[in-house]
Amino acid sequence: MAKGYVVANIRVIDQDKFRQFSGMAGPAIEKYGGKVLARGPGAERLEGDVSGIVMMIEFENKEAAKTFYYSEEYQAAKAVREECSDTDFMIIEGVAE
Repeated sequence: MAKGYVVANIRVIDQDKFRQFSGMAGPAIEKYGGKVLARGPGAERLEGDVSGIVMMIEFENKEAAKTFYYSEEYQAAKAVREECSDTDFMIIEGVAE
């Protein structure tokens, strides 16, 4: 079965609130079996002009990624994230091996 991936680009407006979000999101990612593959502001942008922190999180499958996203824990973190950033958030299914 193909893995599921969360891909997000987060443009932080309030660093203190973002730290609060991170402290809430991290345990939720772990609880739902997520593995952070990449995170940081250092993405080498070869095209486009969107800036921010890029994250890629791997889950067992797309349904597991969606379960994480809609979980009570992540929705509480998301409410904080929405107060401190503008975010593009996607879930995509990986290529089956």
